[in-house]
Amino acid sequence: MVQFIKTVARHVIILAMPVFGFSQSTFLPEGSQYEHFLDRLGILLQNNPDLNVNTPRPLSRKTAVGVAELADSLDKFYPYDDYYHLSKTDRATLQSLLMNNSEWVSGSKAGFQSRHPVWNTFYKTKANFLEVNEKDFFLAVNPVIQQQQSYETGNHEHVYLNSKGLSLRGLIANHLGFSTYITDNQERGPSFFQDRVFASGFPAVPGAGYFKPFKKTAFDYFDARGSINVDFWKYFNVQFGYDKNFIGDGYRSLFLSDYSAPYLFLKFNTRIWKLNYQDIFMELISQHQRGDYQFPKKYAVVHHLSVNATKWLNIGLYDNVVFSRADYFDFSYLNPVIFLVAAQQENGSPDKTTVGLDFKANIGHATQLYGQLLINEFVLHEVVHYSNGWWGNKQGLQLGIKYIDAFNVKNLDFQFEGNLVRPYTYSHNDTVSNYSHYNQPLGHPLGSNFVEFIGIARYQPVYKWNIELKCIYYRQGLDSGGVNYGGNIFLDYTTRPADYGVSLPNGVPANCVNTSAWVSYQWKENLFLEGSIMYRSYTKHDIVTTKNSSTTFTLGLRLNMFRRIYDY
Repeated sequence: MVQFIKTVARHVIILAMPVFGFSQSTFLPEGSQYEHFLDRLGILLQNNPDLNVNTPRPLSRKTAVGVAELADSLDKFYPYDDYYHLSKTDRATLQSLLMNNSEWVSGSKAGFQSRHPVWNTFYKTKANFLEVNEKDFFLAVNPVIQQQQSYETGNHEHVYLNSKGLSLRGLIANHLGFSTYITDNQERGPSFFQDRVFASGFPAVPGAGYFKPFKKTAFDYFDARGSINVDFWKYFNVQFGYDKNFIGDGYRSLFLSDYSAPYLFLKFNTRIWKLNYQDIFMELISQHQRGDYQFPKKYAVVHHLSVNATKWLNIGLYDNVVFSRADYFDFSYLNPVIFLVAAQQENGSPDKTTVGLDFKANIGHATQLYGQLLINEFVLHEVVHYSNGWWGNKQGLQLGIKYIDAFNVKNLDFQFEGNLVRPYTYSHNDTVSNYSHYNQPLGHPLGSNFVEFIGIARYQPVYKWNIELKCIYYRQGLDSGGVNYGGNIFLDYTTRPADYGVSLPNGVPANCVNTSAWVSYQWKENLFLEGSIMYRSYTKHDIVTTKNSSTTFTLGLRLNMFRRIYDY
């Protein structure tokens, strides 16, 4: 009888929580420390409908809190059930997540208060510098700081990052959310980062927009983001913002990544039954040279449908179009349910379109398999005769696996991922409609024409300490002698040298190994002291083989900000 009552209670909890998790609030910021924790919860719970269906990121704060409170309830109700039992470290992380998203917490908030607030005004709660939490109004204001000092072998210049700024978020009547984030940054990255800024012929600081030179070889730029969002009815949410988005469950995304600069977008999200459907309408900046003038604009539309096919399996359908018109916006792409490939064909096929499939499968409460298939062009005869190397076989593939609490060691997690993208996949037959923004890829950071393998080990022995070991290896085909071999997405693919014999990688091969070890200690809430070592070796096999390698040692301090990573 007791077991029956527990079983009924468990199902009531599982079924009831999503009802209160449909509407959305402001969203978790890029690089949130809770992303990996929520990944762990998704695998541990296995059949949570909200985590399984939310392939697009960022995740709303309300959904994150709802899932965390569910996990907390199950952990307390089943303290000896390995499927729902949280480690001591996970419980501490869960409490931190609730504390940092307190506007949506339904239970007690007693532990969120600071023992010694400053002037009884600032840091009244542990999570926020200034917090207002009244009926129908919530506001949180925080300083944003990141200071990194590095030494790179073989580099006589000082390597550093200096970021400082402000973030705030608010909520009005639990329906209208708003957020803003701005930092002023001065950065001189490792030597390969410096080279990357000018590598494509169109200058760009990775992840940033407009920039100016600083002390000759460094860069000065603002990172400004903001959005407002509102939910209407209980199934729909609209967000209008200037920020980044990400679609996928991997370390990389072939569909839409957060590598490029922020952009203006209007996003509609529908969450109903077993479905999550998202439409993103984006205004982008075409490739351009640096200077003070009106940069050229282009537009993109992204659709992604995510379906919980079973309690543990999610599958998704993706399509997008990138286009530019000299004198008008093409309203035919505003239809939220039309297939974009068909719409652009009706326009005469002038634009860049891709489609894709993705999946995520949680197995045994410890493992997750995931993947993406990206298709830019598909001709069955040429795919069947793949060995002919037809240039129009423009596809990408991602496969990955996550394994949590590896070998029964709590909070020891592994992730392995492979990515490949055929030559010319993100290019177009003009130099405008390629899949890019602000001189940077919107998909994978390497663009096209590569094979990549990633291995990551994460260990959190206690709540305040994080350790990460990461190894990235890729092989990419490069252009040589002015010949377009398909790796530079900004080049017109009609300049290709041949229609057949296009291999992967195509052109001059280059190998890169990027390994790193990172240790972080959370001294105070959201204040991290960090140290890392990164070794990178890059070999280009041209007429003369060249090899560059270096080791970078970094110490840093970070407050309320994502970690700056050089992972390419």
